[in-house]
Amino acid sequence: MTDRTNSLILHTTVTKYSTLAMDAELAREIAFDGIELSASKVGNYLEAGYSKEELRQTLMGLNIPTLGFVTDIERTGEAFDELVKEAELHFELAAAAGATAVQLITGPIQVDAVRAYMSKTGFAGYSGLLGLDIAEQIKITASNVAALADRAQHFGLLVNFEALGWTPLNKLEHQLEVIERTGRDNVRLIVDFWHCYVSGDTPEQVAKLPAGLIYGIHVCDSRQFAGGIPDESVLRNVSTGEGVLDLQEWVDAVKATGYADWWSCELFSKRDWQGNSRSVAGKLHDLMGRLIRP
Repeated sequence: MTDRTNSLILHTTVTKYSTLAMDAELAREIAFDGIELSASKVGNYLEAGYSKEELRQTLMGLNIPTLGFVTDIERTGEAFDELVKEAELHFELAAAAGATAVQLITGPIQVDAVRAYMSKTGFAGYSGLLGLDIAEQIKITASNVAALADRAQHFGLLVNFEALGWTPLNKLEHQLEVIERTGRDNVRLIVDFWHCYVSGDTPEQVAKLPAGLIYGIHVCDSRQFAGGIPDESVLRNVSTGEGVLDLQEWVDAVKATGYADWWSCELFSKRDWQGNSRSVAGKLHDLMGRLIRP
């Protein structure tokens, strides 16, 4: 059996404009242990006429820890039915790709919804549970996560939960409470350095997390955040290692929990997206190697 301790995983945001087959080839060339897949790339591959068997062959030998992502997971009423349909499609794609988990993300995913709520102006799109108290939001979100986890279980999958930094349940304490309230043993937590940073969580708080609940680390950076509603398109537009985060401090905090599974290099640098993907991915692999496998 391959040792997957502290696996270095290529995130498909690094190779935003490449195909799934190119991602797989690049991951092998650079010696990444696997890929954190996007549902859109897997879906595009299958819609182009490739079979599920060809999908497995393309990804053979690579660790596929998770597939992202199902958004706005606190939807209620008729919107909940649509959420379930979206989630089940993700579960089917994850199972076809040989992934272990599917990522669930809190909403509203559109930051403009939060801006409109805070400024008391109208917003035509999805606003999630904005306006409800945190206890009620946790209750509803946990109920939805539990329902999705039950469906994921039919596919033999975990669900890993991440709260976006501009959404209400952005603190680690809120996420842990959601996971506890689900009462499901296939629900885990993704720790994303950027979302922690803009939410006010610190490496000291990360170091106190129970390792058994963590499944996935997003090693990423940020520009300086002065407070307010974080703008991901601005704050994350930086090469990893060139921002304000002390990445070694964050990595050491995670390792202090005893966690030793997979680490993914999520990236939102527009300059890097338009550069040489192989060079960018190679630098990220080397950086993570120095941080995680000194």
